[in-house]
Amino acid sequence: MNEETKKKINARYEKELNKGERFWPDSIFKDVVVSLGIFILLVLLASFVGVAPEPKADPSDTSYIPRPEWYFLFLFKFLALYGQIPLLGKIEWLATVLIPGIAVGVLTLLPFIEKSPDRHYAKRALSISVMTIMVVGIILLTLMSEIPTVSADGSKLLGLLQAAAGLAIPGVAMIVLFIASFTGRQTNPRFFIWTTGLTVVSMIIISGMVMNLHTPPAVEETEVANTVVDQIFAGQDLYSVHCTECHGDDGSVAVIEGVEGLEGEKITPINSHDVLYTITDSAMYEVIAYGRPNAGMTPFGKAYGGELSRSEIDYIVTYMRYMWDDRFEIPAEALKPLFPPLAEGEVPSYEVHIQPIVKRYCISCHRAGKENNNYLMTSYEEILTTGDNAANNIIAGDENSYLLQVIQEHAIMNPEKPAEELIGVMPPNRALKPNIVDVFIRWIMNGMPQTAIDAAALFTIPTPEATTTP
Repeated sequence: MNEETKKKINARYEKELNKGERFWPDSIFKDVVVSLGIFILLVLLASFVGVAPEPKADPSDTSYIPRPEWYFLFLFKFLALYGQIPLLGKIEWLATVLIPGIAVGVLTLLPFIEKSPDRHYAKRALSISVMTIMVVGIILLTLMSEIPTVSADGSKLLGLLQAAAGLAIPGVAMIVLFIASFTGRQTNPRFFIWTTGLTVVSMIIISGMVMNLHTPPAVEETEVANTVVDQIFAGQDLYSVHCTECHGDDGSVAVIEGVEGLEGEKITPINSHDVLYTITDSAMYEVIAYGRPNAGMTPFGKAYGGELSRSEIDYIVTYMRYMWDDRFEIPAEALKPLFPPLAEGEVPSYEVHIQPIVKRYCISCHRAGKENNNYLMTSYEEILTTGDNAANNIIAGDENSYLLQVIQEHAIMNPEKPAEELIGVMPPNRALKPNIVDVFIRWIMNGMPQTAIDAAALFTIPTPEATTTP
């Protein structure tokens, strides 16, 4: 820097210094205004956008794919693309240490490489070009972070296009810009503008092609129970599927019946004070998760080979506490009836009446993987068509259907061996309530309508007998 330039800079500095602002209150006021604006923005985002609810972290859930926070997604994608490069992709430290280190080093040395004292963009073409390409690259890599490098059909086209937009094109452009700077072309800003513009446009076009070609897979939504009422309902459904078979629908079973390998096993009713008053929630969680192998209770937690996540076990514990522990007051909203009561002559439907009953009392045994004579009840079609005795299990208008017989505590005897039961009483641990049996009888005797509309078409409102006047 020559003396004349130094004098100009010092003169400009003195001029700005003389008309500068005071730290108090001018600078402080600006900081307060900006801080207040950021605070209001955070409050609005928390109130109207929030964070998507997710189940509790479960280390045993192998289907969960961990991902970094959004501000690291570009680096996450960079590592994935770098891994596609033959030979180099296998040397992880190059991508995780060397290349990021070089990038940070270039940014650190950039002020020393371009020493122009002028602030005009035309005099700082290299710095502006490098930062423009890097910022655009970070944005595009972040947008492409959810897109795999290999398509579902095995094609690597998406990976090649992403590598071109996120690695090859910006990398070549950076090298060209630095070479041009060192060869004295920094005096021609048009070269830098055109090079940067073509690079950015190419990156955007190729990234757009990638996002257009990619078909995102269908994502299964996970319902998260946020309120106590939702947790009670979720726990009740899970309990019905996984626990009713041994403990009954209300946890009162003291002797297990109808469960292969545990027939006649004596257990403490889990709805009793002996259990609820002496076992903490965490201990109850461990019992469900790990099971009691010595007593025949298999593990239910995913960490031990079961089916339930941490959140699902928590829901079951919440349900047991609020429904059976008299120290907890159950919310009124959680006391809704299992199904709408039937009027005289009203015909029940599967979707409104039978499905919730089956879910509460039957699915625990009558689902895949259980000893149930191959009779499954997880759907309308399965109830009507499955089972070793499918022809007799459920017959429209026939009160001798096997299902109606066993729920009314009449076992079906084996016609070939009259002293042997073909199908025992269902459910085996306790009788169904009369109103539930009545629903099944009405449903089967009226043709097993599936939907509420089908059932309504069969419902005739009784009319009083006509009276005559003398």
